[in-house]
Amino acid sequence: MTVDLKARPYFLEEEDCRWVEETILSMSMEEKVGQLFFQLTASQEEAYLKELMEKYHLGGCRYNPAPGKTVQEQNRILQKYAKIPVFIACNTEAGGDGACADGTYIGSGVKIGATGKDEYAWALGKMANEEAAALGCNMAFAPVCDILYNWQNTEVATRAFGSDPELVARMSAAYLKGAHTIPGFACAAKHFPGNGQDFRDAHLSNNVNYFSVEEWDRTYGMVYRELIKNGLDAVMAGHIMLPAYAKEINPKLQEEDMMPATLSPEIMKGLLRDKLGFNGMVVTDASHMVAMTDRMKRAEMLPRAINAGCDMFLFFNDPEEDFSTMLEACRSGIISEERMQEALERVLGLKAHLGLHKKEQQVPAKNVLDTALGRQEYKDMQRAISQDCLTLVKYKDMGVLPVTPERFNKIMIVHIKGAESSMSMLMKAMGMGSGNAAELLKQKLCEKGFDAFIYESPLEEMKKQIAAGEKPNLNLYFAGKNAIADFVSEMDLVITLCDVPSGRPSFGMSKGGGEIPWYVFEVPVVAVGCGQPTMLADLPQVRTYINVYDTKETTFDALTEALVSGPEAFTGKDPIDSFCGLFDARL
Repeated sequence: MTVDLKARPYFLEEEDCRWVEETILSMSMEEKVGQLFFQLTASQEEAYLKELMEKYHLGGCRYNPAPGKTVQEQNRILQKYAKIPVFIACNTEAGGDGACADGTYIGSGVKIGATGKDEYAWALGKMANEEAAALGCNMAFAPVCDILYNWQNTEVATRAFGSDPELVARMSAAYLKGAHTIPGFACAAKHFPGNGQDFRDAHLSNNVNYFSVEEWDRTYGMVYRELIKNGLDAVMAGHIMLPAYAKEINPKLQEEDMMPATLSPEIMKGLLRDKLGFNGMVVTDASHMVAMTDRMKRAEMLPRAINAGCDMFLFFNDPEEDFSTMLEACRSGIISEERMQEALERVLGLKAHLGLHKKEQQVPAKNVLDTALGRQEYKDMQRAISQDCLTLVKYKDMGVLPVTPERFNKIMIVHIKGAESSMSMLMKAMGMGSGNAAELLKQKLCEKGFDAFIYESPLEEMKKQIAAGEKPNLNLYFAGKNAIADFVSEMDLVITLCDVPSGRPSFGMSKGGGEIPWYVFEVPVVAVGCGQPTMLADLPQVRTYINVYDTKETTFDALTEALVSGPEAFTGKDPIDSFCGLFDARL
């Protein structure tokens, strides 16, 4: 054995070590290569899944969420044709909805961070992955233990627990402990060596962690040391450069040779293995992300990731091509026998740690789902987090709260959205949208006795004219300004609802209308962030700003109750700098 499988995080008995050793000895080269791959399934058809397992001998699979019964049957088929039990992973970062479409959303990282309660992170790890385990999943690509230092980083702004390393360490460890209450379940923490500094998204461009060696040790390093101490099973390596540490470990390294962690032996071996002492398994982040693919040819990239110290490679591009590339790299010696042996021992060692080699039934019975998904205790947890997370970030208009029907009867809701991504447009076209947040908030306000209505922008009016076959009235945009007295006479208070899941808000073509709250000194305005918690960067003028973090019904129930109760009802603590470091946002 080249890996100590009796040590943390495996703790294998002699019998289990023997299973790992004998299994590796019995494997063909093709079977060994297959264990290096994690694949994203593209279909639930049995013939397709059978080929994945029998032709490519996959070590692991992930999938996009589908109804629970569909996912469970897919997982049953995968294990049926797997000669060696397969890792089946899910993205349960925020709840069981990351494992199946009818799973329970519990709360995003930043939302739970705002509560300051570690027990909520523990409950997230336990509840989300109880649902996942009922489907036959055995690994979470979670927790997200990144630290948000740059408010412009929208990749992890809602997924990270916050900006305080100690908070992130506590909550990441709590998630891990919660997940570990489930027998035979593993966690792969992400994204090593740490996202949250670069404003760029690694899916689309390079991503760099700029911290010095000392800064990294005090922050991200502290988080990973805490997780490793608590038995972290696996690490997902991010396509993130860490120049200071790479140069510290290899002083001869030139800037033009700097690689993301997934391709960097300095980071994967020198830092993660040697300095942090991590003995568990490492899987790369998705191999289609530009921060990885822009560094070299794909045929060089696959074996480079394994040689750098990653044990598993996440996702084929073309199965036949990628499998052949890795197979040839092993046969030709580009990947040495020693490195292959080490990777296989960690992969199979973790499977033995989970007891996969001893399970008679890898996937629970079908009827388990009847009581496993959407339990009342999960819904109650979502509601409790929704209440405790409410964060009154800015309160300059002292006295606006409480907002009651007697004081502010007519409320205008201005629905601010972000620019639509191609994926969100596709989901909407398929009827898979998340509903209308403004309509839901209106309903909740009206139930409280308010006369609430939704603002219609000049752009929306012109869209209706075009849809009706009419020539749009451009004066609505260029000259459609009313007297201030007329404008404010229509409402007693405005709620600017910032429904921006990612990126920055989009204000359309509004020019002097109601979409942008230029009128904060004319009528009371309460801005509510229910996606990205950084909306003060684009709306610095608002004088009352609240973060609620999502648009779930339980969240709007909690919000409307807090609005009518007063400022003391907002008990959440800002887990990031929601002022985005901008002095004018505090004015």
